[in-house]
Amino acid sequence: MIARRLFLALGSCAALASLFPGAAIAQDNTPPVVFVHGNGDSAAIWMTTIWRFASNGWPANRLVAVEMPYPSARDDDAVAQPGRSSTAEQMAYLKAEVEKVLKSTGASQVVLFALSRGGNTVRNYIQNGGGDKTVSHAILGGTPNHGIWAIKGFREGNEFSGTGPFLSALNAPKNAAGDEVTGPVKWMTVRSDNNDKYAQPDGVWVGMKGTATNVRFDGPSLKGAANMVAAGIDHRETAVSPEAFVAAYQFITGKAPSTPQIMIEPRIILSGNITGMGVDSLDPKSGNDFNNLPIPGAELNIYEVNEVSGRRGENVYTRKVGADGRWGPFTTKGGAPYEFEITAPGYATTHIYRSHFPRSSDVVNLRPERIVEADKDAKSITIMTRPRGYFDARRDRMSFDGQTPPPGVPPEGAGVSSSKIKAAQYDSRTVKAEFNGEKLIGRTRNASDNRVVVLELTN
Repeated sequence: MIARRLFLALGSCAALASLFPGAAIAQDNTPPVVFVHGNGDSAAIWMTTIWRFASNGWPANRLVAVEMPYPSARDDDAVAQPGRSSTAEQMAYLKAEVEKVLKSTGASQVVLFALSRGGNTVRNYIQNGGGDKTVSHAILGGTPNHGIWAIKGFREGNEFSGTGPFLSALNAPKNAAGDEVTGPVKWMTVRSDNNDKYAQPDGVWVGMKGTATNVRFDGPSLKGAANMVAAGIDHRETAVSPEAFVAAYQFITGKAPSTPQIMIEPRIILSGNITGMGVDSLDPKSGNDFNNLPIPGAELNIYEVNEVSGRRGENVYTRKVGADGRWGPFTTKGGAPYEFEITAPGYATTHIYRSHFPRSSDVVNLRPERIVEADKDAKSITIMTRPRGYFDARRDRMSFDGQTPPPGVPPEGAGVSSSKIKAAQYDSRTVKAEFNGEKLIGRTRNASDNRVVVLELTN
């Protein structure tokens, strides 16, 4: 495994303190932190980061993860596209959410902590939506601030084009020093040294292998910000890894956290949303263009799972969600793994296996699967997925159903976050997944009955 380290890039504005324990911030002085997820993601991606802040005494009502209704960017920002959102729509939604947080907490300003596309929205809000007055600190993890590609004449209407109008306007110098960030907000970026799939000189991970993107590894950095670099981390880990948490906590408070670990709570209560999928306009057969809209009438059943056989025990929770798609509260049994079974019209019955939860969370958001055309001949479909990072065969210790590396994971590079096993014959059996010490166990299901199994990693 590649050893990770975090260091301050040359030209940054502030230094990162050591990772040794320090005192937690006083609660009566705690600013609200608003977390903004990335393209195609949901608020659930921030679960472990919220746990880390809470483990250091940050009040739960001042840790707010925004859920964007349509998280995926348009192909062309100026052209309406079903199921996709524009930069202006994202900014308006964030502005409204920040105003809600300020009203509910009585705070005068918030901290914004964003991943990937969420950073585009944060920058747009601060520069063009009044956020320069309501935001004290802005932290951007893996945001493609200079584009995923920067090729003159190539898809410049897309918000991820480094030569397009959106990023060109955001990156225009703000002062005589040429700073790209808007004051008086304090800015920090966190990036990988060379392992971010969206900051690569070659377009291998964005369907353009062998084509120069004109984007460097330091594409997420911004002139005028404190620019942090972590060795070996992937795109999502720039925001939701322990390293990113330590950097963010230090940047906000001026001191190291008491611990980067997640501390176990004695009583754990879970809740979340059940949300759906639209149709990917680029590939209508995929059916897997995520949105964060509720699925009214979806039914959730939660079962305890035998840690050895993967067989499920008693049903410990049942809920048919209403118009808001919310489920919970559900009080867990400490240390117990669970199966979340979701049934919803238009979706496969989805069996999601999860590790035990160390702390409470209200962003245990669930998405049922659809069986896409390419998988219709499979007799069972089992997926291992890592929502808070990617798989890297050079770096990670992992296996899926005894296969190392898991199917579909390339020999190098952190470019995929899921692995799928499609069986030609169905037999009910145990399936195991392991990733850097986290172990999950589930059981196969008959795809002919329109069922899909997902082993969802927490780490």
